[in-house]
Amino acid sequence: MRYTTFGARTGLRVSELALGTANFGTSWPTGASFADAKTIFTIYAEAGGIFIDTADVYQFGQAETYLADLLGDERDNFVLASKFTQGDRPNPGVLRTGNSRKTIISAVEASLRRLRTDRLDLYWVHWPDFVTPIDEIIETLSLLITTGKILHAGFCNFPAWRVAHAVALSARSADIIAIQTEYSLAERSADRELLPMADALHLGVALYSPLGGGLLTGKYRHSSEGRLSTLGSVIQREDSDQKSAVVDAVVALATDLGCSPAQVAMAWELEHARRAATAVVPIIGPRTPAQLDDYLGGLHVTLDDAQFAHLSAVSAPHLGAPHDQAAASADANRGSTADQFLLGAPQP
Repeated sequence: MRYTTFGARTGLRVSELALGTANFGTSWPTGASFADAKTIFTIYAEAGGIFIDTADVYQFGQAETYLADLLGDERDNFVLASKFTQGDRPNPGVLRTGNSRKTIISAVEASLRRLRTDRLDLYWVHWPDFVTPIDEIIETLSLLITTGKILHAGFCNFPAWRVAHAVALSARSADIIAIQTEYSLAERSADRELLPMADALHLGVALYSPLGGGLLTGKYRHSSEGRLSTLGSVIQREDSDQKSAVVDAVVALATDLGCSPAQVAMAWELEHARRAATAVVPIIGPRTPAQLDDYLGGLHVTLDDAQFAHLSAVSAPHLGAPHDQAAASADANRGSTADQFLLGAPQP
């Protein structure tokens, strides 16, 4: 596994794949026993992985308690990230959710106790709550950084304009260092605003659900087994002609390459990350050791330029307004074609 600094605003070093731990525990309808979680953690670490992503809501705190035992004396050999917003128990109530200073302080103290550590390397605001002023969030995160309880902060599932506002309000450039969002061949909405924003602001990017909740494995075409049945939903469903075309392309290429569709989807995500202008790290979230092996197998699948381009084209999102209109009028707006205008790189 290779390594990078997590964006240009920090020297924090991470592996090219992060291990997501939403499946570490048995408090949700689906998850992994401690024994399976230990096997997954060990295989990931032996492959060179050092970036662990968790949240207080994962298995209602159980994922964090599992990690405390799994990390043990090796805590300093990993980058440990957790999240807050949704609470650490079923039906947490109005005072244990959201992003107020009260909630943030309470949440970080509880996570540190469960993880049996004195600090988090990265603390994510998991979701916007639409009521807490961004100033209060930034000031509280800065307080936690000043006191050493967290080293850096980031925003997960926030729109680009809210993240840009937060970065502008942050007093120190190394406070807000990254974003986290869903991204895969089945869900590329982040191409519209989030990824260009992260590039422009030099933020690291963590991308969750690289297999579209299992859609890109092709398994839901043959069986409802998995989260589609146990949780009653899946992050992405085959509910459009484009998604069907994407799954068709992934499955066909897997047959040509002699590997699994999951490995093709991961190979594309990893190649996309390597070509990005900023640090991009996919988060893998296996429930079983076999699933982890499939994820890691993507590290050893190489897509040539034509294969990468084909998958990129079939999955490309419709950017919509104002992107389409701006692109259509680009030559008129600069008074020349792109190849005639030599000063400066073309801007989206």
